[in-house]
Amino acid sequence: MKRFFFNFRYFRNNIPWDSGISPPELLEFITKYPPGRAIDLGCGTGTNVITLTEHGWQVSGVDFVPRAIKIARRKIKAAKIDADLHVGDVTKLRQIQSKFDLALDMGCFHNLEKKKGDYLNRLDEILAPSGYWLLYAHMLSPQFSDPNHGLSTDDFKMIESRFDLISRTDSHDKIGRNAVWALFQKK
Repeated sequence: MKRFFFNFRYFRNNIPWDSGISPPELLEFITKYPPGRAIDLGCGTGTNVITLTEHGWQVSGVDFVPRAIKIARRKIKAAKIDADLHVGDVTKLRQIQSKFDLALDMGCFHNLEKKKGDYLNRLDEILAPSGYWLLYAHMLSPQFSDPNHGLSTDDFKMIESRFDLISRTDSHDKIGRNAVWALFQKK
């Protein structure tokens, strides 16, 4: 059902989450850490793939929406950069064999409902020793209709059992949902 929803939104060019601008949290990370290999999980139209590549990173992007990857490929070609893009499931990442210094996730993990454990298992496999995971996610909120959309306190406990929390900033998104930026490091 989610795949249909996102495919439809990209087809209609109704993608309000895609601002076309990399967030300050990613730009701050880039200034503090040397370039390496990065993967953008749920890369959408490739905005952050381009930003990372332009800052010296070798980047792969994965999204389960074929239209998003098609748009990302056009943007990457226009930017005259090299990046590796895949249509795929972030809980499996079958086509990904590399180790990454950074995994970026802006709004993918919080949509996974029952597959968050599978995602974390695969993330643990693809992150290099001491690799970083920069996560943006919505928190669970009773005021919004989908009770499975967002991170719970239990999700954070599950994450922190596997990754060290480096920093966390709580905020709100454009429509008032509780949101969080968190930087984790592989133990």
